[in-house]
Amino acid sequence: MHTAAKPTEAALRRRRRNLLLTACTTLGALLLAGIFLMPLGYGAATALKDKDGVSDPDASILPVSARTFAYEGDELDVYAVPMPGGEVRELALVEPGRESSVFIDPEDPDAGTLEWEGRWRTLEPVTGLAPQWGNFEEAWNTIDFLRLMGWTLMYALTTMLFTVVSSAVVAYGFARFRFPGRGILFGLLMATILLPPAVTLVPKYAVFLQMGWVGTYLPLIVPQLFANAFNVFLLRQYFLTIPRELEEAARIDGAGPIRTFLRVIVPQAAPALTAVSLFHFFYAWNDFFEPLLYLAGNREIVPIGVGLSYFSGVYNSEPHLILAAALLALALPVAIFLAAQRVFVRGIVVTGVDK
Repeated sequence: MHTAAKPTEAALRRRRRNLLLTACTTLGALLLAGIFLMPLGYGAATALKDKDGVSDPDASILPVSARTFAYEGDELDVYAVPMPGGEVRELALVEPGRESSVFIDPEDPDAGTLEWEGRWRTLEPVTGLAPQWGNFEEAWNTIDFLRLMGWTLMYALTTMLFTVVSSAVVAYGFARFRFPGRGILFGLLMATILLPPAVTLVPKYAVFLQMGWVGTYLPLIVPQLFANAFNVFLLRQYFLTIPRELEEAARIDGAGPIRTFLRVIVPQAAPALTAVSLFHFFYAWNDFFEPLLYLAGNREIVPIGVGLSYFSGVYNSEPHLILAAALLALALPVAIFLAAQRVFVRGIVVTGVDK
């Protein structure tokens, strides 16, 4: 009968070293994640405060408010009252006085009132967590969130469909077909990534103004009918990883280039197509400058980014409502990313962007 061999001292040291390295790596990742998410956490906490809690520089980071107690139709403030013997009780102030005041115990109001000797203004008010969930409802109704979301979804989904289809077709052409000047054309296409948007801003606006498109979504949607250089690069990199044998087998079965692309390449490229789709969806959802420029004369059809800027201008003295509206706008993209996270990350890794 064989007995299990005991691990050697070297193996134990190696195991401890690996565990320590894993713990340090995890701790570092959690620390970086905490630092990265700190502004979001602060914004969420501020969105749950009332106006007084936001304006008070000495207020807690968490959404807290002073406790009150309803007594005989009045709302009484609750204070931490030191009692003889060193005990501190939470009592509601019934009748404030100069040198003595009358309090009542919110936990036992039937016991009646009691008189406390001292100056009540020196007492610390009792506070507790009091998230103001109504801020989200107020922000939702004030900015007509459903209308903004509807226009934003229309803009994001339409342009996403157009840019993914056009970019996939162009990327497939560069990845599989050989034609004169292919390398030069692909280099020129990639060079457009280096072109600052500000260079083409004025000419584009002048052209769209002459065409009468300013004030509509046409200047934002029509350009997406043409391939985007960044998306073409991502999809071309992915298409190059698909074995040519699959296309050759489809060609033997009588499939032409279009049918091969639709039946073989597109299903195999689902992760890359998902990544490109999410990239553009998030870009369109957060797009601010171009919708502000082209839709400035028609506020009824602006997307959510521009709508939030208008809301911030009107309610600049109420940051808790501004942050509540911002969190509402953030909810859908975060939910979509979490739902498609695995496919999205796989598409990024295989295309080589992580390198």
